[in-house]
Amino acid sequence: MANAGIQLLGFSLAFLGFIGSIASTVMVEWKASSYAGDNIITAQALYEGLWKSCASQSTGQVQCKVYDSLLQLPAIVLGTRGLMLSAILLSLIAILLATVGMKCTTCLADQPEQKDKVALTGGIILIIAGLLGLVGTSWYAHRIAQDFYNPFTPTNSKYEFGSALFVGWGAAILIMIGGGFMCCNCPKKGSGKAPRYPRSNPASNSGKDYV
Repeated sequence: MANAGIQLLGFSLAFLGFIGSIASTVMVEWKASSYAGDNIITAQALYEGLWKSCASQSTGQVQCKVYDSLLQLPAIVLGTRGLMLSAILLSLIAILLATVGMKCTTCLADQPEQKDKVALTGGIILIIAGLLGLVGTSWYAHRIAQDFYNPFTPTNSKYEFGSALFVGWGAAILIMIGGGFMCCNCPKKGSGKAPRYPRSNPASNSGKDYV
């Protein structure tokens, strides 16, 4: 049952990564206002996400605003949205396939070879989904760093990495590790049944003697 244990571990990690990807996508702290500067005095913190932006006052009051126009959004926001949503959708499909292909489930129990192939397909899709999530978060982080170190960016307009990026990175890594564990149980080429040969009957020739 070692393979079943590895599959169950991979499924658990992938499911945690799937939940983390959803949480990262809906979080607003993709980038947070930076306080890098000696002359910056502000009573509020600004956050921007994929769907809305928020301002947190020093009194604890938080005001959020959903983006008004889809067409006026920066390309980095639209691209990251697409990558994260694609990663979530592929992860959901892969988790369903992995549920069918795992050894601890009764689906396709009478077809072990097909069951292994389904599990392998789910693992490959999980790896692809993790890569999409990793590309989306890394692309967004690269844009934040690029604007931060740009000398033409005003000091009070600089942003730093938000907590949603770290959640997204962790989720993407968990999904890829889980997909790798699901792929560890690849179907063996020699796992088919041995060919059957017709049985010889030596007793039928026992009464015949040849010189």
